[in-house]
Amino acid sequence: MLPPNLETLEFHQLVDRVRSEFLEMPGLRLTLPQAARLWGLDRPSCEAVVDALIRSAFLQRTATGAVTRVDS
Repeated sequence: MLPPNLETLEFHQLVDRVRSEFLEMPGLRLTLPQAARLWGLDRPSCEAVVDALIRSAFLQRTATGAVTRVDS
């Protein structure tokens, strides 16, 4: 579910941007607070973007709660 402050197009652009950053930086591993700061997002928006990429099997959560690419 999208946070109320995100429009669908903006959300898809954020998902694409985050995917690109993980592709450009192999081994990137971020906690949700780190990710929110890096991308200038509030926590609900960051969680929605990360959750979308987890559902698409692009990202995964580590045992410590960080997110990383599935193939990393």
